[in-house]
Amino acid sequence: MWTCSEISCDVVKLILATVVGGIIGFERETHGQAAGLRTNVLVCTGACLLMMLSLHMEHMFRAINSETVVRLDPARIASYAIASMGFLGAGAIITGKGTVKGLTTAASMWLVTGIGLAMGAGFFVPALASVLLSLLTLYGFRQIKRHLPKDEHTVLTLVFDHPLGPLEKIKSILISHNILINFINYYLDQRQKTVTYKLRLQSRMDIPWGHLVHEMKDIGELREMSWEEGTVL
Repeated sequence: MWTCSEISCDVVKLILATVVGGIIGFERETHGQAAGLRTNVLVCTGACLLMMLSLHMEHMFRAINSETVVRLDPARIASYAIASMGFLGAGAIITGKGTVKGLTTAASMWLVTGIGLAMGAGFFVPALASVLLSLLTLYGFRQIKRHLPKDEHTVLTLVFDHPLGPLEKIKSILISHNILINFINYYLDQRQKTVTYKLRLQSRMDIPWGHLVHEMKDIGELREMSWEEGTVL
């Protein structure tokens, strides 16, 4: 049987797990992620409960001797909690053309699971230290990330009314802006007498796209122009 002090201690663990899970979830919520405040609170509290269940099961059946067939592993439930976190993490990840979004949210949910398990085991100081470090990573590194140089992959589609489009002029404009051309698709429509170029580009995010668009518009016989997200080659 549990004593009142043990029960109150377990309740405190659950409350702490709820609070620290909410702190990390709040950051994800304000960042516009679907797995935000409530998800992280539930994950952290559930992980804490599973860890306490593992420890209490070992305590409840401690009197069992080696002559019985019952074998207990206090770490088994905790290990399955970490493994099952992969399903929720996979649901938080969205894959687009050339980009994968939600990895940070999935990683934060995995971390919240570990924090909840640590809370349930009474490992308070490392758990709270993990919360502080994770918040420093989520808030602080987001500001640093904005100033880091980053490659951008795009697809530029140009349609010209003349079957002999000015490809060399297009290349010179892109090269003048330090834009790398990875691949060029060519399509000729004999009926419409048009040619379509689809260029896969790689550039820095600080490219003055407005000036580039105006230069492209000045090319003669340009009918259509469009940009879209490209795959990472």
